[in-house]
Amino acid sequence: MAELETATFAGGCFWCTEAVFLPVRGVKSVRSGYIGGAKGNPTYREVCSGTTGHAEAVEIRFDPEVVSYDTLLDIFFATHDPTQLNRQGNDVGTQYRSAVFTHSEAQRQAAEAAIGRAEQVWDGAIVTEVAPADRFWPAEDYHQDYFANNPGQPYCRVVVAPKVAKARQSFAHLLES
Repeated sequence: MAELETATFAGGCFWCTEAVFLPVRGVKSVRSGYIGGAKGNPTYREVCSGTTGHAEAVEIRFDPEVVSYDTLLDIFFATHDPTQLNRQGNDVGTQYRSAVFTHSEAQRQAAEAAIGRAEQVWDGAIVTEVAPADRFWPAEDYHQDYFANNPGQPYCRVVVAPKVAKARQSFAHLLES
């Protein structure tokens, strides 16, 4: 196994994003949290207020010999709407923005190339922010593995489950068996 790398993506609600990436072969862990804001160690309530500047995001640890960063980017752009500014569906606010937080110059270049690929698929301009990763603050424990632990919760049934089903269908060849 190669040394694990980190990818950090914000694509709306972190419950959806986490659930999409957890079953991908080569992904070793996915942690929900907050990034891109000014306040240290923010709480969910503070981030939801829109006053901290943080985005709901996931930190993905992956084996680049099994799944490439480019593949993770392609999954990211296919499983949320990167043309919506500061929102995903009914989730509205800067905390739901589309962003790729990069950990190296190579990741920044890959993110820019992925935006170019996404522009060929999506109608409308891609508004995804590309920024250097700063401190990632893990979300409270009850947000981790949220969809797996709360499949009957109304938001999970109506929003997360269809997104996960679409991702599983589109990327079945990349999933753990």
